[in-house]
Amino acid sequence: MTQVPASAAGGSGAPGAKPVRGGKLGAAAVDQASLWNVANLLTMVRLLLVPGFVMLLLGNGGYDPAWRSFAWAAFAIAMITDLFDGHLARTYNLVTDFGKIADPIADKAIMGSALICLSWLGDLPWWVTGVILGRELGITLLRFWVIRYGVIPASRGGKMKTLAQGTAVGMYVLALTGPLATLRFWVMAVAVVLTVVTGLDYVKQAIVLRRHGRAAEAVPGAVEDPGAVGAMGTAQEDSETAPDGVEGVTGAGAESEGGASAARRAAK
Repeated sequence: MTQVPASAAGGSGAPGAKPVRGGKLGAAAVDQASLWNVANLLTMVRLLLVPGFVMLLLGNGGYDPAWRSFAWAAFAIAMITDLFDGHLARTYNLVTDFGKIADPIADKAIMGSALICLSWLGDLPWWVTGVILGRELGITLLRFWVIRYGVIPASRGGKMKTLAQGTAVGMYVLALTGPLATLRFWVMAVAVVLTVVTGLDYVKQAIVLRRHGRAAEAVPGAVEDPGAVGAMGTAQEDSETAPDGVEGVTGAGAESEGGASAARRAAK
């Protein structure tokens, strides 16, 4: 469980302690984070938008400009909520197990449904859909492959890829003609290139991380606790998602700290 400084919880705390970002709202969120918080509600909205988006995109044969405009609005709302739910969860410590699972599912559901529908309508080549969805599936499998050794942080290229994909797919959802139709082709081309490049970079990082992890395991005494290497990944995730001023030890880390303290007392 994340330990919250007294100053963040409303107490006096140590002099000069940095308060939780967001003031009283941030402190309250740290203490009362639950399933029904604003970040999770935004994720739920995004999940509910998926079937509605598909119906709008395919409505009236799939080529009606009015229906496509409504579909674009649903897609845009989904993309915007994707930006805000993660930010709110990290800023106010609203990270939950549900959010960790549902957020990536919602992301892939809205993007995957858009790509498949556009290819089915003949607006987007199937190979583009295959490259993007194949990359996402491959990265998900890679995460499981290296999860015991640590976590690969999101890169700037990955964020650019997400932005390019969202922009390109949104432009394809709209019934554009003329120069805008040409522009969306090039935006999608950039998105595909970023998808491939960032995917290869992720593979490289995963291989390096796994190699270092296996090397550490091979050194006698390098890892006293069999779960310590996996705990490193958890600690890294906690450090990336915890708000400024909130520090704590979770899981195996807390047990290791307690064990070390007990050992020092016994030695004395």
